[in-house]
Amino acid sequence: MTEQTKKEISFLEGSVFGALIRFAVPVLGALILQAAYGAVDLIVVGQFGDAASISAVGTGSSFMQMVTFIITSLAMGSTVVIGQHIGEKKPTEAGNTVGTTMILFAAIGIMLTVFLELFAGQIVEVLQTPEESVEKTILYIRICSAGILVIIAYNVISGVLRGVGNANLPFLFVGIACVVNIVGDLLLIGVFHLDVAGAALATVFAQLVSVVLSAMIIRKQKLPISFSFGQCRIYKRELKKILQVGAPIAIQEAMVQISFLVVNSIVNNMGLMPSAGYGVASKIVSFIMLVPSSVMQSVSAFVAQNIGAGQKERAKKGMRVAMTAGCTAGIVIFLAGFFGGGFLSAAFTHDPEVIAQSAAYLRGFSIDCILTCILFSSIGYFNGCGKSIPVMVQGITSAFCVRIPVSILMAKLPGASLTGSGLATPITTVYGILFFIICFKKRAQISE
Repeated sequence: MTEQTKKEISFLEGSVFGALIRFAVPVLGALILQAAYGAVDLIVVGQFGDAASISAVGTGSSFMQMVTFIITSLAMGSTVVIGQHIGEKKPTEAGNTVGTTMILFAAIGIMLTVFLELFAGQIVEVLQTPEESVEKTILYIRICSAGILVIIAYNVISGVLRGVGNANLPFLFVGIACVVNIVGDLLLIGVFHLDVAGAALATVFAQLVSVVLSAMIIRKQKLPISFSFGQCRIYKRELKKILQVGAPIAIQEAMVQISFLVVNSIVNNMGLMPSAGYGVASKIVSFIMLVPSSVMQSVSAFVAQNIGAGQKERAKKGMRVAMTAGCTAGIVIFLAGFFGGGFLSAAFTHDPEVIAQSAAYLRGFSIDCILTCILFSSIGYFNGCGKSIPVMVQGITSAFCVRIPVSILMAKLPGASLTGSGLATPITTVYGILFFIICFKKRAQISE
């Protein structure tokens, strides 16, 4: 067993905090760079375009982000199953999971491409995009959807690597893509003035470069799995496991993202400036949420390997440690979002009204920076255990019973502002925390 392999399966021994940090830091770095895709698009468009272009990139990238999150959530099924096989010391079964994953997601990618290309106009209509930015939003979605297979390929590769405990390579891959995307934005938008189309083209090309390089690099890596291209077929047993874990997570993520799109449409009805402000705030939020997202992915991988190895108490300890560390970081991020929203928003646009609208949303949202680390650690634990049904139920009920009704209520209040819309998210998170407290109590009762 190589030293590299030992590092990849170190979740099973040593310091819990140390193992989580070593895994979470590159995960967080990769997420930051991945979020930078849309942020760089918005920053460059904001410097060279108008409010309609900002609204189009904000709305279009929010939709594509939803699609990406759903794909990543489904891929979490593969991450968990591979992690459990590693914990069980079954490298061949882990390889079978990789082969099944490749075929499954290739089919999903083809279907998504056709659907998004055909129905981009209807999607933009459902989002209630401001009239001034409708055509630009449709163009953005169609160009990005043409590259959906590339986006899927990157997320599948990253999911497989995280399943074996390797978060460094995904960090490297997305770093390369981010650099390419920045250069592409500056060239296509700043030099050739392609506006929204340039932003979308730069994003897709950057992902393509990342996938090609990752395929070349990963072939030279020694991973704790036994895989050959002959295993690229559907293994029914592995497919069932992937879908049992991944499908509920993907459904949960889809419902959450749809609820945010509904919030987006509610804000769009408030006018062009609130829409543009929400678009800017959404990009900042996408960065803010990276800490809890990295916590969730780290806990899922950590718990999966320890559950596979039969180390249940170590798995629970990992969740508790992640909650504490995440909330500590969340306090700092809360302060930055609450008091520095205007400063952060100014990085995306010079329009003072758009900046004011964005800052207003962040004031309402920012407390969620602390709360979400508790919620996402719980989600990560259940995902790692392969018990994703509670995650799905929480996601659906929080989206449609809390977030959307509260957002509608806030928008109808006298003197409604984006601060009220921002508050809908932490209110929803409080519900999610209470939901999982009940789940943990019931799980403890069953164990007894």
